[in-house]
Amino acid sequence: YYYFTAETNAESGFAIPMATDIAFSLGVLRQFGRRVPISLKIFLTAFAVVDDIGGILVIALFYSTHLDITYLLYALGVLFILISGNRMHIFQRWFYISFGIVLWYFFLQSGVHATIAGVIVAFTIPASPHYETGRYINSIKESISFFPTGPDKGMILNSDQINILKSIESASDRVISPLQSLEDELNGAVNYVILPLFAFANAGIVLNLGAETNIGITNLTMAVALGLVVGKFIGIYLFTWLAIKLRLSTLSQGMTWANLTGI
Repeated sequence: YYYFTAETNAESGFAIPMATDIAFSLGVLRQFGRRVPISLKIFLTAFAVVDDIGGILVIALFYSTHLDITYLLYALGVLFILISGNRMHIFQRWFYISFGIVLWYFFLQSGVHATIAGVIVAFTIPASPHYETGRYINSIKESISFFPTGPDKGMILNSDQINILKSIESASDRVISPLQSLEDELNGAVNYVILPLFAFANAGIVLNLGAETNIGITNLTMAVALGLVVGKFIGIYLFTWLAIKLRLSTLSQGMTWANLTGI
């Protein structure tokens, strides 16, 4: 990356090719379904987490401007509220969304890269459901006993049955953890809006919609492409090979060097 961008305005963007490909790779891998060993999916997912943390740490260390201590203290105060909410078992998603936006703003104003706020907020959102799955199943079994089992197309529900159905709907929402629920609801927006914009921004594609439309491929595009396709391949493959040869790890069941090369 540095070779292609040396002495240009893009020279300082060395973090661009660090963590931009994994999200796309996971999406592509999902299309192959069961034809891909589950061990490969686990490997790529685990690597995505480590890769993103590494990229975010680089952003935090090298791309943060001069710190504003006042806003940083405000951010720490909001973070304390989020952690307290988690410890107090607050499961309302809007609690974490609202304070998460405030935390993002304070990070932005403090000089710390605002990307860090998203990661921190995600750590505070409860990953366990409000209702235990077994308790939910037992509640459903008890609730459906109030309804006739035979076919009845013309059945009109009474007020008690309507309330039972509403309680089932409410319980169904609570059996899904807030973290999983948010992930599921944001899936469409991330895949069809954020990722495409993310790709355009990080690939260095220039869109000029003035009098003369021009789509250009810059040196930045080549630098990012080689950093991802060549640099990451060599780095990930060799470090994986080294870890296995030093017996720090082993190839999981279903994984081979051939499909590791492909992944």
